Amino acid sequence: MRFAEGESSSEQDRGRAMADQQEGDPQAIAENPFRLVVVAASAGGIAALTEMLANLTGVFSAAIAIVQHRAPRAPSVLAHTLNRRSAIPVTDARDGELFRPARAYLAPADHHLLVNADGTFSLTQSAKVHGTRPAAEMLFESAARSLKERIIAVVLTGANGDGENGVRTVKQMGGTVIAQDEATSEFFDMPRTAIGTGMVDFILPLASIAPKLLSLIGR
Repeated sequence: MRFAEGESSSEQDRGRAMADQQEGDPQAIAENPFRLVVVAASAGGIAALTEMLANLTGVFSAAIAIVQHRAPRAPSVLAHTLNRRSAIPVTDARDGELFRPARAYLAPADHHLLVNADGTFSLTQSAKVHGTRPAAEMLFESAARSLKERIIAVVLTGANGDGENGVRTVKQMGGTVIAQDEATSEFFDMPRTAIGTGMVDFILPLASIAPKLLSLIGR
């Protein structure tokens, strides 16, 4: 469900207030079965990410790490764009940064985003994967190996096969995988590739992804 224009600001303020509360609640973090949601998006992804993040209005005691394919020298305005509607704060990830619950972190343009076992991010300009940097494969595989069953992977609209091997690794390590359905994907190539692995737990319309995350994170 999209927020009406008059409701957007208050919903965002509530989300940020809940984010601050969750950061100070170690018990909520410890009891949450998931520490991190990793998200892949490409063509059509900005609109999909905007809707998904706008609908995360409940208590959300996990962090989100996002790979959105973009031009290598793209201006760093994506976080600002998503923050206009997001119920939780969105920032570009920094090398060595400790990720925190109820926050969303973007892979910067022309950098792979990796997840470390100590709960920090690493940035690298190593070789492109599937012709792109950042790549979902790098994020998904590093998160799965570092956090094992405590991650959820989400594959949104996109026009290539990025994330296929990452989805396999997520499932092998005990994580959960969600893919956007064909009817609501602007480009279905990326979700279709993920679904083709046979390792996707939920195939959902875009409007149902945030509620499913809230259900899983809050259970």
